[in-house]
Amino acid sequence: MNNIINFCKNLTNAKLFEFVIIGVIIISAVLIGVETYYVSNQIHFIQSVILGIFTIEIIVRFIACNNIKTFFKSGWNIFDLSLVLICYIPESLFNDASTIMVLRILRVFRVLRLLRTSEEIKLIISVLIKSLKSLSYNGIFFFIFLYLFSIIAVSMFKLPDYDKLSPEKQIAYTEYIEKVSYTNKSAPEPYGTLSESMFTLFRVLTSDNWSEMRYNIIKAQEYGLINVSPITVTSFHVIWFILAAFLLLNLVVGAIVNNYQIIMEESRQKEKEKTEKSV
Repeated sequence: MNNIINFCKNLTNAKLFEFVIIGVIIISAVLIGVETYYVSNQIHFIQSVILGIFTIEIIVRFIACNNIKTFFKSGWNIFDLSLVLICYIPESLFNDASTIMVLRILRVFRVLRLLRTSEEIKLIISVLIKSLKSLSYNGIFFFIFLYLFSIIAVSMFKLPDYDKLSPEKQIAYTEYIEKVSYTNKSAPEPYGTLSESMFTLFRVLTSDNWSEMRYNIIKAQEYGLINVSPITVTSFHVIWFILAAFLLLNLVVGAIVNNYQIIMEESRQKEKEKTEKSV
């Protein structure tokens, strides 16, 4: 039994074994992309062989760990095992199309196995995981400002109800709709509702044609549909863009960079301790 365990440990530590698994993962990822164009029995057979290789790899890693606790202590082992088990679930067990779709999407996550092939990538993932707590607070902070500005935008820029307008205003409203781009069926009024206002402000954050929205709102003011001056419209969008793009996003970047430095220090400390023990 000890010989088998030692063999599995040596195999999992071998560079050739690692390169073979990386190659198989890459082939699997490519075939997943090919299957979005067409499906054939040959591709299905190759994917079955790849699943068998992944299963053998999991078994070898499990034996190399020597006990269940050590194996499940690694998040990567749990991730790999979950993907392999999901691939063994037959679609014939389900009649619901949405369930089958979810199952297929989960299988696509086999591509993420490429993330464990590089220590640098593992380091980046460790940084992101460690940053989740601070990022969650940053997300709450961002949502508060997004919610606040969205309410202000709806209050100032929402177009009036057509049925409640006077005949003269209805004519102006109709002319305005014909001239602007966002008041069609496929593109609703950007500040018509709170939810749409929040999405619009997110679009502003990504610089998605927000200057045109500003011009449209100013045009609404010219038609007398809203009672906001052009300078107020401009100031609102510029302030939001500066606040969101330069302040809030920099907080996120700062949190990630700070945790990256912490992870790097911990990694150097572990390497130093290993070196001192070997000496």
